[in-house]
Amino acid sequence: MLETKDLILDKAKFEDWEAMYRNVWRCPESARYMVWRVTEDASDAPGRMRRTIEFQKDHDTYLVYLKATGEAVGFAGVEQMGPALWEEAGICLGPDFAGRGYGKQILQCLVDHAKSLGAEEFVCWAREQNAASRALIASLGFVPAGAEERVDERDGSTYTYLKYHKAL
Repeated sequence: MLETKDLILDKAKFEDWEAMYRNVWRCPESARYMVWRVTEDASDAPGRMRRTIEFQKDHDTYLVYLKATGEAVGFAGVEQMGPALWEEAGICLGPDFAGRGYGKQILQCLVDHAKSLGAEEFVCWAREQNAASRALIASLGFVPAGAEERVDERDGSTYTYLKYHKAL
């Protein structure tokens, strides 16, 4: 479990499938710059939560919970890429929870977590058209480190994925 001023990042619990469906998985705005597909039918959400729980067993990923209510409102994670190199593995908040400073709390928490595990460099990625993510990344002192052209598996469109890094 990781903690910020307003949030708790913790492993998923099955009973949170409804909150994740309501707040994140059914929202096209949440999926817009991500690589996952929207869950359109609530009956598919319990299965998605089971897959999330299984995935989290072997990955340093979490659901994001509001401290005040315990409600699941997003997800985030990190991944070790080398002996001292870590990268964020996605940060996503439901649209009703964006613009409140939670993204900055999450990213700083992930950086601190990676640093506690021996990270000396941290990498973030953002789609070029995702101005909010680019601003968040820059606000924590990350600097541009390159770009890659990628294909969105959902619709075959191409996009530019911008890389940022920060020495810790």
